[in-house]
Amino acid sequence: MARKSKRRSPAKDPHHAREARKYDNPIPSREFIMETLTEKGVPMDFPGIADQLGIGDEEQLEALRRRLRAMERDGQMVRNRKDNYCLVNKRDLIVGRVIGHPDGFGFLKPDDGGDDLYLSFKEMRSVLHDDRAVVRVTGMDRRNRLEGAVVEVLERNTQSVVGKLYQESGVGFVVPDSKRLSKDIVIPSSEIGEAKRGQMVVAEILDQPTKRTPPIGRIAEILGDHMGPGMETDIAIRTHNIRNSWPEEVERQITGLTPEVAKTDKTGRVDLRKLPLVTIDGADARDFDDAVYCEPKPKGWRLLVCIADVSHYVQPGTALDQEARARGNSVYFPDRVIPMLPEVLSNGLCSINPEVDRLCMTCELYIDQQGAVKRSRFFPAVMRSHARLIYDDVAAMLEGDSALCNKHAEILPHLHHLYQLYQILQAQRAERGAIDFDTTETRIEFNQQKRVERIVPVVRNDAHRLIEECMLAANVAAARFLLRKKQPALYRIHEGPAEEKLTDLKEFLGELGLSLPGGKKPKAADYAFLLEQIRGRPDHHLIQTVLLRSLSQAVYSSDNVGHFGLSYQAYTHFTSPIRRYPDLIVHRALKHAIENGSADDFEYAKPELQGLGEHCSSTERKADEATRDALDWLKCEYMQDKVGETFSGIITSVNSFGVFVELDEIYVDGLVHITALDNDYYHYDPVGHRLTGERTGKVLRLGDSISITVANVNLDDRKIDFLPAQESASGKKRTKRNRGGEPKPKPEKAAKKPAKIKKKTRRRKKPA
Repeated sequence: MARKSKRRSPAKDPHHAREARKYDNPIPSREFIMETLTEKGVPMDFPGIADQLGIGDEEQLEALRRRLRAMERDGQMVRNRKDNYCLVNKRDLIVGRVIGHPDGFGFLKPDDGGDDLYLSFKEMRSVLHDDRAVVRVTGMDRRNRLEGAVVEVLERNTQSVVGKLYQESGVGFVVPDSKRLSKDIVIPSSEIGEAKRGQMVVAEILDQPTKRTPPIGRIAEILGDHMGPGMETDIAIRTHNIRNSWPEEVERQITGLTPEVAKTDKTGRVDLRKLPLVTIDGADARDFDDAVYCEPKPKGWRLLVCIADVSHYVQPGTALDQEARARGNSVYFPDRVIPMLPEVLSNGLCSINPEVDRLCMTCELYIDQQGAVKRSRFFPAVMRSHARLIYDDVAAMLEGDSALCNKHAEILPHLHHLYQLYQILQAQRAERGAIDFDTTETRIEFNQQKRVERIVPVVRNDAHRLIEECMLAANVAAARFLLRKKQPALYRIHEGPAEEKLTDLKEFLGELGLSLPGGKKPKAADYAFLLEQIRGRPDHHLIQTVLLRSLSQAVYSSDNVGHFGLSYQAYTHFTSPIRRYPDLIVHRALKHAIENGSADDFEYAKPELQGLGEHCSSTERKADEATRDALDWLKCEYMQDKVGETFSGIITSVNSFGVFVELDEIYVDGLVHITALDNDYYHYDPVGHRLTGERTGKVLRLGDSISITVANVNLDDRKIDFLPAQESASGKKRTKRNRGGEPKPKPEKAAKKPAKIKKKTRRRKKPA
């Protein structure tokens, strides 16, 4: 007779105290459930799991059912065809996020890191970009990439699609604006509503795609005609599913908030209101989340970095917290901001506005004459900003602008103290070996009609760098404090270059007679040394770009592996909880540690923190892609009336199909296609980042200067085509506009075979 297995008592759950603090009627933790399934060693159905855990109460059974669904959604377990739960086998089954490709295939980016899995066109039929899925490893493809087959879709993350409406034979279809969505959304005639062909619309997906059927939807919103003002941001918001409205639960929660801090909220905090703390931000900033103060000490400096105490107002588990968590961060478009928190908090209670009381979390640092932090502590406080300063004014005061110095005479000595400390920290940064790339950021200025007036560079001065060094010091202190207290939290990590990229980099440098110190594992100081070595060389821009591209992307993680680029052993984000959810998590972790809480009774278990880190890294990338889409649209719009004009620029990227050029002074990118280089056959060298002419020996290399003529601007695809300037004499006919004012497509072929070009153009207008 088979021996009956023992029930596992919920009391044995090592995380029971944490669950009891979260819920009135707690159930076993995720970790304990996974341990139970591991111990059993076989798939189990729901009644079996409940019985094994000793759960019989109706309310707890429902809670367990919801938890299992959440674990299934998060990829911790899957349900088989017999409705039994089983753990995900990391060797055979991989959980991750789908990344679509414009050509129809895709990849799965594993949640736990590692190489992406290739998903064929056939496997991509049942999923869309950004879905989460469980994939079975099936082998290697022709390029020796891991290949996978979709086992189960865990999470559908594309509920609506923005694009242009087309109609054919009575059936409508929306061609997605996002190039990562390669499937058209079929719209039945009954679901088109009042939308007209050619309009930009939002299609709500009614039926997700399967292996046999395309996605089917209905027109949920008509955005308007193709080129209306502000359309680029509206499209980017909807294409990337940026949440831009507040749920009713959030609206109800913030109803009672007022612009003033309640007296009861100030009790039990350190009073810093008499200290001349100041905020230093950009002229167009609306939310101020950090204030600084510095004073000299016998052995160095005392620096206070005060950060808005968002965690006091945004409590875990509330509707406000859930919405902030889903957003992950604020998104900054050229013409507007989509905030992580409602305006009553982001621009009100949590914004350190001048001459009003505000709650803050303070980082107090004692720094010696060499720039080393000797002592630090964190504490909740109440403060009052004595001035709202902007970067340009602070830089002018430090240079001796008499009018501004007189205006801010009371706080001027403290600014000089800050500047003296900054110089020490800057010297320490150089000694530490942090990488400092010389890049250019741009800002778009609009006219009264909300059209692009000009694109201007953002000039960084000492005031920018001063605040940056203060924030870096506070972030590092927070990371060290959390590690010292063994407190789980989120870290901002940046791993060193991958082996393959490092090999290509060294081969490229070898061609130039240069070498990267550090052997197989270079440090940030080795990169910094090489950057200093090449400063002043004519190919400095080329080498710096290749160095930058060899590095990985910084992400959030519950495991601290250090920050390669900044050359820190531990680093986190503490200074912007108004606009970044990871900073809010760090504030909660700091408060928990200050109150002598243990790791076991912290609000978040480590697996949950890791999931949060991956989610916030994803929302950060999504925000970057959305703003980049909007910027590309605006730059195309700006260049539409410049077809036929000649500009100088720098080659910023070299590919097998041509070179991308960034124009001097207006900072717009465009492509010189390989077919436009019709004077020779060109061979692509990916390591040397160059195209070389077979007959002429002419070289087009990353970082080279080049003169071009604007040939065509395609607003639909957000692409600008250039021609080499030496061909502009014959190119006058090519850039001739038709009656509508639009440049002819593919002008270099228009004079030769006009009939074929027209035919191709008509086909392109029907992307069915």
